[in-house]
Amino acid sequence: MKGDWVSSADGGGGRLYREPMSGQALSAAYRKNIPFGRDGFSVNVGMALLAHWPGSRMSALLGSRKTGGMSKTTNKTVKWFRRDDSDRFADRSIATSGADGSSFYPSVAPRSASAGRSASAPRARTLRLAAASLAGLIGIGAASFGAVSAQADEVAPSSASVSSRSLASVHGASVLTLDRPTPSGQSAKRGTSKAAQKRDLKATIQTLVDNGYPGALAAKTDKNGNAVGATAGKGNLATGEAPPLDGEVRIASNTKTFVAVLIMKMVEEGKVKLDEPIETYLPGLIKGQGVDGKKITVRQLLQHTSGLPEFWSGLPDFFAMRNDYVSPRDVLDMALTRPAQFAPGAKFTYTNTNYIVLGLLAERVGKRPIAEQIETKIVKPLGLKHTYMPKEGEKALRGKHPRGYHTRDNKPGKLEDITDSDPSWAWAAGSMISTPSELNKFTQALHSGKLLRQASVAEMKKVVATDKDGTYGLGIFSNKLSCGVAWGHTGGMPGYLSARFLGPDGSAVTVVTTAMEEVNGKASSGQSVLSPL
Repeated sequence: MKGDWVSSADGGGGRLYREPMSGQALSAAYRKNIPFGRDGFSVNVGMALLAHWPGSRMSALLGSRKTGGMSKTTNKTVKWFRRDDSDRFADRSIATSGADGSSFYPSVAPRSASAGRSASAPRARTLRLAAASLAGLIGIGAASFGAVSAQADEVAPSSASVSSRSLASVHGASVLTLDRPTPSGQSAKRGTSKAAQKRDLKATIQTLVDNGYPGALAAKTDKNGNAVGATAGKGNLATGEAPPLDGEVRIASNTKTFVAVLIMKMVEEGKVKLDEPIETYLPGLIKGQGVDGKKITVRQLLQHTSGLPEFWSGLPDFFAMRNDYVSPRDVLDMALTRPAQFAPGAKFTYTNTNYIVLGLLAERVGKRPIAEQIETKIVKPLGLKHTYMPKEGEKALRGKHPRGYHTRDNKPGKLEDITDSDPSWAWAAGSMISTPSELNKFTQALHSGKLLRQASVAEMKKVVATDKDGTYGLGIFSNKLSCGVAWGHTGGMPGYLSARFLGPDGSAVTVVTTAMEEVNGKASSGQSVLSPL
């Protein structure tokens, strides 16, 4: 990021230097001031800046904060940390005069309205740091975790982990995207060995554990299919065991992309038309207060512009219902007791009910259970072994997995094991299970044309503006970077929070934590910023 402030570390303090603009020669004096070499780079991290030197494993998080009072003093903060397993921080703050209240870093863009919500600020700081570090490690140019503009509100509409407004929108979570420019020749020097990549990946997710999450798992896969994985923290709080490498996890709203692919396959087969009313496929079913299936198209369901009501108005007691089976029709009926949110096509609002309806559409047209169709048309062709939609009444994960944790009141507090539970309420909106590496493989296959024709992929990438300054396509959403666009989705439900993205160079990354951020006292204000799914 030429022209931005970067920092050099000498082990005991920090000094800031402006990186030369593109085309400028590096003077001997400049090189002397950067003890870790000339290839340092910086990335914007919300209102802060992350400076990193690939060869040194050393980074600095640069920020500023006002102290208030008559003096209007601004504290400029520099957090040094080494990219190793400990990931320990040493804070060094320098008080300087800032009477004009201007930002410490001239390159940092103003924070968006969604990013400035107080409810998500603590979490945003934690996850931006991890995401920034990850962006530098995996080389995809961007990483996103937690709420991502209009994406991650999964199943519970107004309050929980991946809610009906988006992991960042429905519950007011801030956008977490990190854009790392790649200086010439730098990518070739990064990740020279699998061991080094794994070490750096582990150091990155250790940051999440250090900030309150019980455990974390991650996988990165380059464009050639070479993958590395890492875990951090505890996969079982009772025994202290580490999370299993590439363990199975509940992927919540990442399920939506699988369902979208299935619907697009039906479009390719001529069985479904995107701009046909849902009434054509489910006659007489989608109706209610302001709801008319004759006016809602398949595309609007995929893109969350249907106006259908969310099936929950708030988060339920997940522990009380963990053993309950809820049929898709019961979920839909619950939603249709509420009035429409708006006229079809009028706006975007992330709503899980859309994908419950799409699941019913898939079963009506495909004449087979949606779980079977996903396995036959997506999972088996890709050779995935740990990706599946649970059967009716199936509460336990089938393979090795970390335990997932939640609290009784959906707020920060005592974490309890909620791993074994019936996810039927989420169904086609968010009940699937997978692993980090298999999610990467699925993501790459989707965009490479292995699952769909490129014309269908292009159709999925036709986006609408969301209610949180983001864009959403058909079961996927995008994050713009200086080097291109990253595509993916996020997901969250009691016990697990996940994010997966494909970078412009074809690399994919998935990160998972074993608790939702809303129940993490260190990462959340205690208010619901995610809703399940």
